[in-house]
Amino acid sequence: MDVGHTNGWRMDDVVPAKEIVALIHKEMPLEPADPNYQGEVAERWRYTDGGGEIGVIASVTQAFCRDCNRARLSAEGQLYTCLFAAHGHDFREMMRNGASDEEILQKIQTAWGNRTDRYSEIRSENTIPLPKVEMSHIGG
Repeated sequence: MDVGHTNGWRMDDVVPAKEIVALIHKEMPLEPADPNYQGEVAERWRYTDGGGEIGVIASVTQAFCRDCNRARLSAEGQLYTCLFAAHGHDFREMMRNGASDEEILQKIQTAWGNRTDRYSEIRSENTIPLPKVEMSHIGG
């Protein structure tokens, strides 16, 4: 994934999800499988012979920003509402100052409710220079 700037990611190296599924289907026929839960990022496919299933996460060629329900908390107490965010929301300070559970919940709801990040939907050459947090910093 093109998270951060240190992994050498290039759009030219991307294999579209549809192509991945088509290549696998050619050798081992697949059929769509329903998601396990709302907001699941992997598009699931099951082998028609009943031998299992696969999932393809296609954030590059089939963005799922609208259904995203994930946030990440860094070790420094920054809440990131997108893997591609440049800045987080500071929770460390309020927690160290004794914020109540209600105050913390309110801040989470505000951060999530006001989010406008949709990097995967707007990905283009114009997003390459944008600052991004490294995945190793926020986990993935």
